[in-house]
Amino acid sequence: MNTMKRREFIKSGLVASAAIPFIGFPNLSVLTKKSHEKKFYDLAAIKGGEPDLMFDRAIEAVGGIKRFVKKNAKVVIKPNIGWDAAPSRAANTNPALVKRIVEHCYQAGAGDVYVFDHTCDDWRRCYTNSGIEKAVKDSNAKLVPGNQERYYQEVKVPKGSRLKDAKVHELILECDTFINVPVLKHHGSASLTIGMKNLMGIVWDRRYWHRNDLHQCIADFTSFRIPDLTVVDAYNVMMKNGPKGTSEADVAVMKSQIISTDIVAADTAAAKLFGIDLNEVKYIGIAESMKLGTSDLSKLSISRIKV
Repeated sequence: MNTMKRREFIKSGLVASAAIPFIGFPNLSVLTKKSHEKKFYDLAAIKGGEPDLMFDRAIEAVGGIKRFVKKNAKVVIKPNIGWDAAPSRAANTNPALVKRIVEHCYQAGAGDVYVFDHTCDDWRRCYTNSGIEKAVKDSNAKLVPGNQERYYQEVKVPKGSRLKDAKVHELILECDTFINVPVLKHHGSASLTIGMKNLMGIVWDRRYWHRNDLHQCIADFTSFRIPDLTVVDAYNVMMKNGPKGTSEADVAVMKSQIISTDIVAADTAAAKLFGIDLNEVKYIGIAESMKLGTSDLSKLSISRIKV
């Protein structure tokens, strides 16, 4: 779809349904439980390795990167780069994971790969001190800013209850593949930051969300543009004082990673890994009630991998 047509869809409020096919539940079109002819899993949970090598194993379990990235595709990778903090603090996505995802995309034949976040701290310092700037440049991707309102376009959120519209970064509206790469961590207002919460980094005005039922707004916005793939970084996990943390004392080393096309299932699995009651992460239940995915992991085919 060219840029002009995308913008027409955006104005009409149809961009999500027109551009992004939804993989539903529990009907598994390529996973036939009766015949056991399993081509790929709905979700992969891996632990025990380094971030890049875990991604190598986990992405194959969910069908390989070529399932998501086609030749000459325009790919956007959205890590959490919100904070001016070193990787050991686990406030941001692990740079080794970001680099490896970029490499996989290019190996699949991607035309352009972009990485960005609308940061909370100064974007230059966040990009540099998180280690993600170097990781992106070393892998030949394009690191772009999200710090000016002119990068964002007004869109409607047709399924939204509290959030009816938002300004979304233009790259998200024009990309062929959207890969969401949150870091799992504690959050003072939302209980946890995972996949759905990470989408706040692709919009301009986040203050409205905090003033108007944060959990509902998180779920509402997820309905606008479900990522093609969610990759949860749980290598180092901030267990308290999130979302920025205070020191490395806040961090537990879990050496884990979760990958799924279902952002609700990915967030559910990550919350279980964190050890929190799902009722405390209200946006998960709200998103499920909106039929954006499932928190019932028993409905899914899951690959559990130990390195």
